[in-house]
Amino acid sequence: MHIPDGYLGPVTCGFFYAVMLPIWAAASKIVKRTLQARHAPLLAIGAAFSFVIMMFNLPIPGGSTGHAVGAVLAAILLGPWAGCIAVTVALVVQALLFGDGGITAIGANCFNMAFVEVFAGYYLYRLISGSSPVTSGRRVIAAGIAGYTALNIAALSAAVMFGIQPLLHKTAGGQSLYCPYGLNVAIPMMLGGHLAVFGWIEAIVTALVVKYLQKHDPLLLETGGGAHDENHG
Repeated sequence: MHIPDGYLGPVTCGFFYAVMLPIWAAASKIVKRTLQARHAPLLAIGAAFSFVIMMFNLPIPGGSTGHAVGAVLAAILLGPWAGCIAVTVALVVQALLFGDGGITAIGANCFNMAFVEVFAGYYLYRLISGSSPVTSGRRVIAAGIAGYTALNIAALSAAVMFGIQPLLHKTAGGQSLYCPYGLNVAIPMMLGGHLAVFGWIEAIVTALVVKYLQKHDPLLLETGGGAHDENHG
C-alpha cells in the first residue's frame, strides 16, 4: 500500500500534504493534552509495532505493495489521534531511512494508513463492540472485523489515488506522466491482495492481540476508549 515517488503527480502529493498538516497539528495537540504519562510508552510501542508489521510487504503489480499495517490495533489501544501519530512516525521512518514509500508521497501514505485506516477502524470497532465489557468476546470479533475492513478501505483510497493520475497528468500524446493505470486496473490490483490475504492478516493479528490483552492486561484496552471520551467530552 506504500506509494513510491513518481507514481503521484505534484498536485496530488501537495493536496494530501495540505490535508494532513492540520490533522497532524490537531493530533499533536490532542495527544499532548490527553495522553497520560504512564501511557506514553504505548505510543512508542504502537509506532514500533506498526513499523515492523509494515516491513513484511509483498509487491503488487503497478508499483505498490501489499501488507498489514497494525493501525487499528494502535487506535484501539491509544485512541485514534494517538494512533494517527504512531502510524505517521512509522511511515516517515520507513520513507526516510528505508525507502519504503516515497518522500513526496508521505502525505498521501499517511492519509491512507494513519488517518483513513486508523479512524475508520477505531470507530467501527467501537460501533461493533458497543458497551460490552472489555473482556467480552464481542471485543475480539469487533477488533478483527475493524482491522479487515479498515485496511481494505485504506487500500481502496490508495487505489483511487493511483487510478486518477492518468486523468490528471498526460503527455500531448495521451500517455500518463505518473501512474499509468486507470481506476479500472488500479482498484482490482490493490483490493485483490488486501481482500484475499493482507486484510485477513490484519484481522487475525488485531483480534489475537486484543484477546491476549483481555487475559493479561485488560486495562490497556480501556486506554483508547478513555482517550476518545476525553477528547470529545
